[in-house]
Amino acid sequence: MSLLAVGINHKTAPVEIRERVSFAPERLTDALHELTSSSEVSEAAILSTCNRTELVCSSNEDQGKTVIDWFEHYHKLSDDEVRPYIYVHPDQLAVKHVLRVASGLDSLVLGEPQILGQIKDAYSKAEQAGTIGKLLNKLFQHTFSVAKQVRTDTAIGSSPVSVAFAAVSLAKQIFSDLEEHTALLIGAGETIELAARHLHSSGIGRIIIANRTLEKAHSVAAEFDGYAIPLGEIPAHLAEADIVISSTASQLPILGKGAVESAVKQRKHRPILMIDIAVPRDIEPEVGKMEDVYLYTVDDLQEIIQEGLKSRQEAAEQAEEIIDTQVAHFMGWLQSLNSVDAIRQFRDHATGIRDAEVAKAMQLLSNGADPEKVLQKLAHNMTNKFTHAPSTQMRQAGFEGRDELLDAARLLFQLKTTDR
Repeated sequence: MSLLAVGINHKTAPVEIRERVSFAPERLTDALHELTSSSEVSEAAILSTCNRTELVCSSNEDQGKTVIDWFEHYHKLSDDEVRPYIYVHPDQLAVKHVLRVASGLDSLVLGEPQILGQIKDAYSKAEQAGTIGKLLNKLFQHTFSVAKQVRTDTAIGSSPVSVAFAAVSLAKQIFSDLEEHTALLIGAGETIELAARHLHSSGIGRIIIANRTLEKAHSVAAEFDGYAIPLGEIPAHLAEADIVISSTASQLPILGKGAVESAVKQRKHRPILMIDIAVPRDIEPEVGKMEDVYLYTVDDLQEIIQEGLKSRQEAAEQAEEIIDTQVAHFMGWLQSLNSVDAIRQFRDHATGIRDAEVAKAMQLLSNGADPEKVLQKLAHNMTNKFTHAPSTQMRQAGFEGRDELLDAARLLFQLKTTDR
């Protein structure tokens, strides 16, 4: 039985292909059942995100032909349409691939943490569908443990590599306890939404979303327990904000020096961190010259981002070393499964000898035989029967000059090595 990781991702396929091979959440269970209905596939899990669609399977095939054929048929695609973008990783390469993905090393943004949650969700859905068995259960549990180790032992996720993440990281450096502070986010686009997400997960006390379209502001604010206001109400709420992050498409500044001066007075000169991500800028440059205001622009954040990328790349090298070690550990466990049947047969054989000899001894004792002689006979017979087959094979190996078998016997029975 082989492990297989089959799929496409942002590195191998354009978005128009990735869109066509995604799995709708409501159809995932049926897809899993359909995939494992084949005699060639015994276990399966499906990971489907905007950047990747992957099938992790236990299969009788190491090239994944059955899985690929099913994948194409399910999405109604021809071989020519999808085959150029598909990768197939068997066995050890599959284990390494899954560990790298879970650790954020194969992500569009190096070290991003969301993928681990998505993998856990894929595992959970496959488990609920009944398509997870011993092999994939072990793989996924090992994967979760390794991803946690990578996060703990390296700095893969600690350095900012996006503008929104950099902005929030800067806020966390200046305000150590975000729970006691309020953030005013101006705009409601992707960057502001991402900043809100990072602030929310970091425990910010309160979020205010200001946007030209109040409905859009409400939509973002509702997701993060925030409060929505129109742009015109910013002056009335600016004094409440310890952190201001602005990213709009306005061609003119949203915040001028006068409004900020008024807010600083109301705050009794408690400092304000202002981060202007917009181009053109949303906050008048003169604001940066004011006391008690710390103004950063998108160019300032780029320095933080570059430092973060360098730090993550260094951490990624450490993570790769961890993963290589853990791949070897998993493959050791996988290979040990080959010995299970032999161990079971050996133990059954030994148990059969024991039971037969004990039965003979019990019969002798019930007939009034001397217990001491019965015990000696029991021990003698069991020793002879346990050692007969190995002794015969070692004798034959010596006759044939098969020293490697004799060495294996010494290792297996923990015998002292003697000079030949």
